[in-house]
Amino acid sequence: MDNSWWTFWDGSNVSKPDAQDYLDLFGQYKKDFGPVYQEPNDDRYRLLFDQICRLLVQPSNFNLAMPQEFRSTAQRYLAGDENTVAHVRDPEIRHFMLSDLYDYVHLRRKMGGKAW
Repeated sequence: MDNSWWTFWDGSNVSKPDAQDYLDLFGQYKKDFGPVYQEPNDDRYRLLFDQICRLLVQPSNFNLAMPQEFRSTAQRYLAGDENTVAHVRDPEIRHFMLSDLYDYVHLRRKMGGKAW
């Protein structure tokens, strides 16, 4: 099955956000986010985490094709789920998620092709 384009109930395809939207957001920090999980455990990337979560919950073709774990964590966090909010309160957890997402988006952009 080709997951590059999802068709919604009304027959539309939603192309935003896409990989470039994520990379643009990460790019504002002018660094490679692959090793960000090794950064000090502080709130320097808290705003980025919140912005990324807001992108992740949007029903775009790119988002719907990415691993569910990214999207479900963002959905639960933004909905105020107590367990999720408590879990991502730890900067190390947020940094790890940002690092994983950056690597995923970067590889999808570089390699192209279908979602994993």
